Amino acid sequence: MRRRTVTSGGLDEVLDTLAATPPAAQEPAPAPPPARDQPDLRTEFEFELPRGYVDDAGQVHRRGSMRLATARDELRPQIDLRVKENPAYLSVVLLSQVITQLGTITDVHAGVVERMYATDVAFLQDFYRRINSEGHTHAAVTCPLCHGAFEVDLSGGRLGES
Repeated sequence: MRRRTVTSGGLDEVLDTLAATPPAAQEPAPAPPPARDQPDLRTEFEFELPRGYVDDAGQVHRRGSMRLATARDELRPQIDLRVKENPAYLSVVLLSQVITQLGTITDVHAGVVERMYATDVAFLQDFYRRINSEGHTHAAVTCPLCHGAFEVDLSGGRLGES
């Protein structure tokens, strides 16, 4: 835009000039980033508990989801008084922070994890380790009868399901 000194009576002339001046050409939009060969980062994983959590109404909750842990998730339990008093409580606090849903329960807190069967807590600890260390839920196994090696998905999917 040009700068002009406006004298009395020249205001109309300046406004006419501005209205007739075409707007500056807009800069082209930035090109989208090149396509990546890598798939998007998966941050949430579904699971199915071996036994299931039984709520106060007697309903069993087996399916759930767990998100990847952040550094804050791993640091927060270190200042928790319950963990300071009993270091074994660390996994209860940590799991309660990363489990996003368990059946119809969306507020998974330490009290929920405390009331889970030991089998399910052990499963969740292994599941946590797998998704946060290895980035997947698959495990290599060997058949005890034929000694054939194959891979299974620990998230709880049944054979034949997609």
